[in-house]
Amino acid sequence: SMSLIKVKEYLKKYNYDDKIMEFDLSTATVEEASRELKCTPGEIAKSLSFIVNDDVIVIVVKGDNKIDNHKFKETFHVKAKMIDRDSVEELTGHIPGGVCPFGLNDNVKVYLDISLKKYEYVYPACGSANSAIKLSIPELEKLSNYVKWVDVTKEV
Repeated sequence: SMSLIKVKEYLKKYNYDDKIMEFDLSTATVEEASRELKCTPGEIAKSLSFIVNDDVIVIVVKGDNKIDNHKFKETFHVKAKMIDRDSVEELTGHIPGGVCPFGLNDNVKVYLDISLKKYEYVYPACGSANSAIKLSIPELEKLSNYVKWVDVTKEV
């Protein structure tokens, strides 16, 4: 896909493009990804996209956590409004199921949720519905060019 190519170009700047894993089967959902990667659902770094005021933001969260609306509002001072599926690609630059914190449209801001910090390694997607990359938390920080860590999720 175009967005996988964009992610490869982006990660090439850091010499990480050869670390992208591609699968024959879909890794679009947390369940599919954790099965393919043989890891726990939590270790899948799920990227959720929102509109906050006029900004498009992506929050990378632990795969089996959900957004906590109260914490979200405390952090961003608006209600959590997820981008609907039909607009995800246009606004983030990635297709649903492939959204990740790399190679996004220029104006998109990335936040990392502290739920990921319990893991040594996490697995974000890479722009397509059948790709992933294994990253340590410091690598995720470096490659995602994130704004800051936030605390906006809860265990389900």
